Amino acid sequence: MSAAWIPVLCLGVCLLLLPEPAGSQGAVPIAITCFTRGLDIRKEKADVLCPGGCALEEFSVFGNIVYASVSSICGAAVHRGVISISGGPVRIYSLPGRENYSSVAANGIQSQTLSRWSASFTVTKGKSGTQEATGQAVSTARPPTGKRLKKTPEKKTGNKDCKADIAFLIDGSFNIGQRRFNLQKNFVGKVALMLGIGTEGPHVGLVQASEHPKIEFYLKNFTSAKDVLFAIKEVGFRGGNSNTGKALKHTAQNFFTADTGVRRGIPKVVVVFIDGWPSDDIEEAGIVAREFGVNVFIVSVAKPIPEELGMVQDVAFVDKAVCRNNGFFSYHMPNWFGTTKYVKPLVQKLCTHEQMMCSKTCYNSVNIAFLIDGSSSVGDSNFRLMLEFVSNIAKTFEISDIGAKIAAVQFTYDQRTEFSFTDYSTKENVLAVIRNIRYMSGGTATGDAISFTVRNVFGPMRESPNKNFLVIVTDGQSYDDVRGPAAAAHDAGITIFSVGVAWAPLDDLKDMASKPKESHAFFTREFTGLEPIVSDVIRGICRDFLESQQ
Repeated sequence: MSAAWIPVLCLGVCLLLLPEPAGSQGAVPIAITCFTRGLDIRKEKADVLCPGGCALEEFSVFGNIVYASVSSICGAAVHRGVISISGGPVRIYSLPGRENYSSVAANGIQSQTLSRWSASFTVTKGKSGTQEATGQAVSTARPPTGKRLKKTPEKKTGNKDCKADIAFLIDGSFNIGQRRFNLQKNFVGKVALMLGIGTEGPHVGLVQASEHPKIEFYLKNFTSAKDVLFAIKEVGFRGGNSNTGKALKHTAQNFFTADTGVRRGIPKVVVVFIDGWPSDDIEEAGIVAREFGVNVFIVSVAKPIPEELGMVQDVAFVDKAVCRNNGFFSYHMPNWFGTTKYVKPLVQKLCTHEQMMCSKTCYNSVNIAFLIDGSSSVGDSNFRLMLEFVSNIAKTFEISDIGAKIAAVQFTYDQRTEFSFTDYSTKENVLAVIRNIRYMSGGTATGDAISFTVRNVFGPMRESPNKNFLVIVTDGQSYDDVRGPAAAAHDAGITIFSVGVAWAPLDDLKDMASKPKESHAFFTREFTGLEPIVSDVIRGICRDFLESQQ
């Protein structure tokens, strides 16, 4: 009888065509669970039996065709199309580790990227593929009851009192060197373990700072401490300059997204480890992080001695990078030896949510009402340009039930609340209702409209923690007084931006605007000139918000 042959796979690593060992065709596949990973099978080749009924969302898969060994075997088999969700026999081949496992959606599973792992595997159809050659029936039954099956592991919820999305930004420069780099990884592993990582607890990822930043793994990649420890262990030393500022900016802008696993309403945290001092400017990166709502902690190790200060670009780099320069966000260790005693105090800081002052940003912690002139002098086509101006500002903010809120009032001699702060809690709905606002036409009573908006729109939001803003868009002179109502709005804590078009008097615009008037009052001769003012208003809102938080 001729031998059955193993198929060739060339995916950076080639498996040679080799005949199967005699007698292997009759072996019973090993029954595994939905969660069994490639690294749990310590053989170069094995036949396994995947159960049916595994939930697709429970599979953790990294790569495509070649999978990191931390991946679920059954998940990889479904992803590759070797079996369906009903389960079945699978043959697994061990492969060497590699870099850059790709993310591909296939057969209902979205695999994830992984920068590096020490071992891999691939899968093909199991024993049913050899059945024709042998003429033997292959049993898909589970092992006899005398053999205990592995218990399906439950996903741990984690420490529910420490919900945070945390990026560890580790130092991978020549400054730290290979030996201290490994000690740093050990410390990060201890911190991750004590945090209580789990589905409903903290989620963590890791970024390495060196010449160029590298995201090693994201928040969504692992939700158990065991897998995180494996991943940290696998991170390799990169070397190069300690461009911490570059890495922090990259992390703030690219790490915390919905696609990479960030959770809505959960504090975003970056813990930056610096051995010595950074090679680049870190102040700008700290500003960017604060704008993105990221709480930056600096863990400094081996601070520069007096003789080294001349080589440091900015000796106050810690104070300029952290979320707030109040002592809470900075942490110092003298060296990388005997660091166990520093783990618990750092974890306690990371789990103190009420201190995460930078979680609030101008994009997610503001109430913005638009007061829109619907008088006869505007005209329908220009009114549409005004609505486009309003939409372009509104869509910049993170609108949600726990985030930014938007309202709109149209006015002539009368006022009409188009929608209030609590009517719509998604950006899509807010933009849709703005597009459908009907033009009223009539006179211009801006003062009454301001009073109406303060009373009826902002009034119910007195208990809101968000900062309040009113953006007034008008094209002409008001028939009533605007100074008194605007002053009352200012006294109520509402910041006013006034935007005038065409015949709007500059004196009225300045009377309505908050101080300094020059940065809160805008004017354009044409309605088409509203578009460039969008960015000015957004920058102004963010500037005022940040100043209010100091």
